[in-house]
Amino acid sequence: MPRFHRIILTGLLAVLCDGVEAFGVGAYGGMRVVNGDHHCSGRVEVNLHEKWGTICDRDWDLRAASVVCSELGCGFAESASRGAEFGPGSGMIALRSVHCKGHESRLIHCDAFINRNSFCTHQNDAGVKCSGTLMEPRLSVLSPHFVFSAGESVHFYCIIQPRDRISNVHLYKQGVDTPLVTQSADPTQIGVSLVLSDVETFQQGSYSCQYNIRGGFPPLPIRSPPSHPVNITVVDLLTPHHWYNTSSEAPAGSVIKGESFNITCSTSRQYPGASFQLRLVRSNGTVRQSLPAVSQSVTFTFPNAQSSNEGYYYCLYRVQLGGRTFVSRESQPLPIAIKDPDPLLSPMVISWLVSGVTFVIAVIIIFIVAKVVCNKEKKPSELERETRTCVDNTYVALSVNKL
Repeated sequence: MPRFHRIILTGLLAVLCDGVEAFGVGAYGGMRVVNGDHHCSGRVEVNLHEKWGTICDRDWDLRAASVVCSELGCGFAESASRGAEFGPGSGMIALRSVHCKGHESRLIHCDAFINRNSFCTHQNDAGVKCSGTLMEPRLSVLSPHFVFSAGESVHFYCIIQPRDRISNVHLYKQGVDTPLVTQSADPTQIGVSLVLSDVETFQQGSYSCQYNIRGGFPPLPIRSPPSHPVNITVVDLLTPHHWYNTSSEAPAGSVIKGESFNITCSTSRQYPGASFQLRLVRSNGTVRQSLPAVSQSVTFTFPNAQSSNEGYYYCLYRVQLGGRTFVSRESQPLPIAIKDPDPLLSPMVISWLVSGVTFVIAVIIIFIVAKVVCNKEKKPSELERETRTCVDNTYVALSVNKL
């Protein structure tokens, strides 16, 4: 083959091979903009193999510029500058061609090709003008407290800038990728109300808001940085259970007057600083008493049951958090009647019965012993007549002589 043809073929092969060589993840060391009016505008430079280089403006457009602004966290692209608008660079021209669709989050995700020829010079360096870093919104709660009862609604307020370009405002919970509330923005207001309705305990935690702006090419929503977090607590008090204990001799639902009894209140969901309250409803009024809930259950002790302890007992659980007082529903009524002791089983009657039985048994034993002793005395002889009498349990024998 002639030498001239070999040179042309070699050049064509170099161009063709150059067109399919894209830079990989391992080669890419980041991106920056330099020589601009602020940190979000200037000549675009990329780091390949730990060396900074420029980008040729051969296929540079607003799609690629939008990806650059997104990667830099600088909002959306206002323009894709060409012809070394921000001055020519120095060193290598890293990329000869960049093809982006506009939705990529980083330039490395675009079809970018390493420069292997001298078609571009630094007079073709590409640059961008971005809208700038989006301002961080501010989130607050439209109430004087941050503790809520289950079933309540929490009203958040997100202050946003700039208002004229905002499309939507979102409320996010930490650890959840999708927004819990989304609200369209009104350009005439400085903030947007975000309402979290019917909150439950699993929704307590840290919240932040973010907004989207309209811009870029193609027009895609660009998200602002998140606001500083706001923490809320959701309290859901369960209805407590209660029961009573007393002596086994007492009928069901009753306590024997003068004896002791206990009432225990219990709940399976505990909060710090809580207390149990026991309420007695009786014919002449209501009596309340409380004990701190140091554990999931407490016991109210009544050492000497009296008529004043008779009535319906209710147990509830209460806690103070964040300047608010939360009270559970009352338990089902626990009726307790105070019974007088059974007269037939009173201690005095029982004592009398024991004494009487003891006396009768003692008399029977004495009688049996006396009878046995009398039967053992010897019989009288033919010449002797014997008379026997028993006086005070002593046998006296009288002998009568023959006349």
